[in-house]
Amino acid sequence: MKIGMVCYPTLGGSGAIASRLGVALACRGHQVHFISYGIPFHLEGFHEGIRYHAVEVSSYPLFKYPPYDMALACRIMEVQKHCHLDLLHVHYAIPHAISAYLARQMLPEHPVKVVTTLHGTDITIVGHERSYYEATRFGIEKSDGVTSVSQYLRIETERKLHTTRPIQVIPNFVDPDRLRPVSDAAIRNRYARPGETLVVHVSNFRPVKRVLDAIEVFGRISRARPSRFLLVGDGPELPRAANLAHDLGLDDRIAFLGAQSGIETLLGVSDLFLLPTDTESFGLAALEAMSCGVPVIGTRTGGLPEVITDGEDGFLCDVGDVVCMAEKALSLLDDPSLHRSFREKARRKAIESFHVDLVAPRYEEYYTRIIGGDA
Repeated sequence: MKIGMVCYPTLGGSGAIASRLGVALACRGHQVHFISYGIPFHLEGFHEGIRYHAVEVSSYPLFKYPPYDMALACRIMEVQKHCHLDLLHVHYAIPHAISAYLARQMLPEHPVKVVTTLHGTDITIVGHERSYYEATRFGIEKSDGVTSVSQYLRIETERKLHTTRPIQVIPNFVDPDRLRPVSDAAIRNRYARPGETLVVHVSNFRPVKRVLDAIEVFGRISRARPSRFLLVGDGPELPRAANLAHDLGLDDRIAFLGAQSGIETLLGVSDLFLLPTDTESFGLAALEAMSCGVPVIGTRTGGLPEVITDGEDGFLCDVGDVVCMAEKALSLLDDPSLHRSFREKARRKAIESFHVDLVAPRYEEYYTRIIGGDA
């Protein structure tokens, strides 16, 4: 197949999934055309079967903000006109599904099927910006196929938007060969001394991620056992997080590492992952940790229960319950046999349920159905 892939080229989950899905599809013999304003962050190196088409956004004095959605629609139309795509896979309903619809309307002589994947922010944002409601719903209804990354997100979309278009759940995925446990004392010793527990958190440091809760939980862990905490990422909550770490006297226990592209090495040498989030449409960061054999202490919210089996490969607590999260963490860390069991089960879950080699064929099958008109 010739597949167009529209995504944001950023570090976050949707960009990571789109780019890695594109690579997986190219390895399976398809031709994948990425259409975005930048080369996707996770599209490292050369890949046979992958093409990149840049979206150029011009600035005019008349426009206060450059019209990216219009520029994207025009670029999609040009790619379709010259490359004759079989299918266009867009990640996010707004603006990508809207731009895809507009491109198709501008080029009726070369129609292309459109599949829209919902990652969460495009749906949850409707609750805060009601002006996007009709546009989001329109983009979904005008797509030929729609997927969501979790059952939670499918239900939430249908509840909030009252959509009639069937939504196929295809979960996010990992490559366990890349994300795996690492037995490298030299790397671990950069961040923790022998005998210390190494805890990690990865996010975009938005308020919804509750990074301050993660620091509170770690503070309780560190008072009970020698520990270090790695905070990976950047965002608006970073200054408050640094201030809280200082106020709790944890400056020498916590390292703020900023945004990192290759976190697999850090995860691979860690003992525990903290994710005290308000909500997660799926929980890709948790899955990546599990693939590295790192148990997750998370919250019982959104799509996380579809990834973490509470009491088997991780623990789930109520949002904001830092006491519960700290107690669960210590119960795991203080019992080496239990910790080892959770490690093994977390790794096994990632391989047996979320391996890219299992998920990519589900997309292929869905593409084939959509191209054949079976939505």
